[in-house]
Amino acid sequence: MNKYILFSIFTLFINCNKNETKQIKAAVVSARQEASDIGLNIIAKGGNAFDAMIATDLALSVCYPNAGNIAGGGFLVYRTTDGKFGSLDYREKAPEQATRDMYLDSDGNVISGKSTIGGLAVGIPGTIAGLYEIHKKFGTMPWKDLVQPAINLAKNGYKVTNKQKRSFDSKKEDFIKINGKNTFYATDYKIGDLVINLPLANTLKLIQDKGRAGFYKGINADRLIQRVKETGGIITSNDLVSYSPVWRARIQFKYKELLITSMSPPSSGGICLGQMLEMIEPFDISQYGHNSLKSIQLMVEAERRSYADRAEFLGDPDFIEVPQKKLLDPIYLSNRMKSFNWDNATLSNEINPGNIIFKETEETTHYSIIDKLGNAISVTTTLNGSYGSKVFVKDGGYFLNNEMDDFSSKPGVPNMFGLLGSEANSIMPGKRMLSSMTPTIVEKNNKLYMILGTPGGSTIITSVFQTILNAYEFKMSMQEAVNAARFHHQWKPDVVILEPKKFDSDLIFKLKEKGYNIEEKFSRIIGRVDAIMVDEDGNISTGADPRGDDFSSVLK
Repeated sequence: MNKYILFSIFTLFINCNKNETKQIKAAVVSARQEASDIGLNIIAKGGNAFDAMIATDLALSVCYPNAGNIAGGGFLVYRTTDGKFGSLDYREKAPEQATRDMYLDSDGNVISGKSTIGGLAVGIPGTIAGLYEIHKKFGTMPWKDLVQPAINLAKNGYKVTNKQKRSFDSKKEDFIKINGKNTFYATDYKIGDLVINLPLANTLKLIQDKGRAGFYKGINADRLIQRVKETGGIITSNDLVSYSPVWRARIQFKYKELLITSMSPPSSGGICLGQMLEMIEPFDISQYGHNSLKSIQLMVEAERRSYADRAEFLGDPDFIEVPQKKLLDPIYLSNRMKSFNWDNATLSNEINPGNIIFKETEETTHYSIIDKLGNAISVTTTLNGSYGSKVFVKDGGYFLNNEMDDFSSKPGVPNMFGLLGSEANSIMPGKRMLSSMTPTIVEKNNKLYMILGTPGGSTIITSVFQTILNAYEFKMSMQEAVNAARFHHQWKPDVVILEPKKFDSDLIFKLKEKGYNIEEKFSRIIGRVDAIMVDEDGNISTGADPRGDDFSSVLK
């Protein structure tokens, strides 16, 4: 029996739904119980939140292969126990042979699927470099001890859940199309089946023994490059060895008595979140009521304007000048809202609302951690699409990302999430693609208040936006704030997306009366927020999203 399973038998772990928060000393909230338990076990053994991050992340690469990864990338935002903030960008990059028009045909039209499936969709992975960088700066336990739990999990297996079976089944045809009928995940898994991945265990052993070189050099690098080439890609050994993560200046802004810290470009999350909150701050949204006609109107209009700016101005700050100060300027944002009125929706300009693309739902994963000392970590990591490019490295046991689709293949043409981009996010060698990932940490009156983030593609930012307001403005518990029904608007297409069967028909009718285009056929689950709250007395509570298999493990 695995060590993490034995450990979870003891009273250190309780389900997040139990209302026993006063004695909680540490917590890990992630997409799978196995990963949350492994991360908490590291803290229980004396590790800090950064140690737990590494163990949790690698565990997710084993038991949550649609988004957990060793061949993707991500963003970290942290707050140390003494109130110091920082952020790490380990986002993927375009290969050195990438070109601006690599996904266009001879007539200049985007070739469907070329940036989403197969080797040409793969960006240079950043995950292992990012985790190793974190360990160098903040780790307190030996690297090998942080990798070992994931190796054990890969060797001993994890059980397939009902939701995971549906996920496997939904992508089986793609797995076979790209990797052949005998590929690892072509198996007809049943609920409760044990998935044992020995090739991944062996890859993790290389990473355990050699650190980042175990992934970016030697046999694993050779396998990765070969598989990319076999499936039409262009990544080289120089791409891998030259990759490096970047410590970025964080995005930080005020909303009433809150200080909110989030990720800077190439993530659009921090700037867009700051814009939305600044635009609604002059209104007393709490008086309107949660998910009322007025509160939805106000938030949708803020979302609409922010996503329009996202499409035009945001990209990799190492390649373009991002007008960050201007975009977060209160006067600028106040002027943006002058066209808003309560009587009629602001239109997003002659857009066909049917042109919306939501093929993927679990393309990213998020986890939040607080340790016994009060160090706080918010991490969002991704393969982009669910199971990324669907390219599977057979001898390595893992999927490769399809992060290149997050570039603007052609300015003005939407990506897989329906998001538009401009020249600011065009493809260039070595450039990082724009992201919606929004790992966020919130202070209230100079004390740690919330740690949160979510998957969800283009809906990430709006899910974080709404969850913060649920907790702060509408006085919900952390779990209630996570559970609450969500909605989404991203400028173009001009459609308000609602979670299915969670909004009153009378409310929908009233929104339509005011000109809001609500296409209920596009309703979908929006985000899977994993969050932690610390109240004014220092009591810790958690919110694991019931939309997935997400789980809170807590130390008492």
